[in-house]
Amino acid sequence: MSEEQSMRYPNGAANDGNGADGAKVALVTGANKGIGLETARLLGREGMTVLLGARDLGRGAAAERALRAEGSDAHLVSLDVTDQEGVKAAAARVEAEYGRLDVLVNNAGAALGSGSGPSTADPGELRALLDVNTVSVVAVSNTFLPLLRRSPAGRVVNVSSEVGSITAMTDPDGPFFGMSGSPAYPVSKTAVNMLTALYAKELAHTPVKVNAANPGFCATDLNGHSGGRTAEQGARVSLHLATLPDDGPSGVLWGHLASEDDPESYGVLPW
Repeated sequence: MSEEQSMRYPNGAANDGNGADGAKVALVTGANKGIGLETARLLGREGMTVLLGARDLGRGAAAERALRAEGSDAHLVSLDVTDQEGVKAAAARVEAEYGRLDVLVNNAGAALGSGSGPSTADPGELRALLDVNTVSVVAVSNTFLPLLRRSPAGRVVNVSSEVGSITAMTDPDGPFFGMSGSPAYPVSKTAVNMLTALYAKELAHTPVKVNAANPGFCATDLNGHSGGRTAEQGARVSLHLATLPDDGPSGVLWGHLASEDDPESYGVLPW
């Protein structure tokens, strides 16, 4: 295993933003449950002001109460990533209250689709999932990018998946070669990976770093809690990318390595 592959999580970066007591300000979409909630929890523990983007305001309010009870400076933000006007309203609120954004975690997503492969896939389901998982990344990122540019060290984390890696999915000796089912979710995450690379290229000469996170197969509502990793383990991947130092990478897919025997093995994955 390479040195890059065997790297473990560093400590979070120092906080110097405009949140409570000068803390950095982070927005996590889909933060009311699962990996999104655990990501918000970990960012809050780093001392960041955490904005909980949630479509379900009831669950979002419960998440806000839980994190605040733990000592985090957490605030619910109404945010449906497929509603452009709602995204604009959320950005206007962040600008009015904080003036900038230091971390954006594009975590909101869905998994659906029928069929045993591309030849039996429903095109309508593919369109719907691309809207939620991929188009929303563009909508949210572009709307909040002006605020991220005001940060001295903006970080964008696009939650993706190793099943979006064409290399991993076509490796006959890899763990995903025999994977079957609807292509909608893998295709949507492959598109997220490409968007990550293109944003990183466009923003290469700015302080904003854009990376994709592979949480691994975590037990969440997305998969009926069938995953072998916890949501907190998956959230550590986003925490790492959200707190990269100035000399950290941009434009990589980083996270859990399913090909390694060590369940705590992390590194850069192939596109």
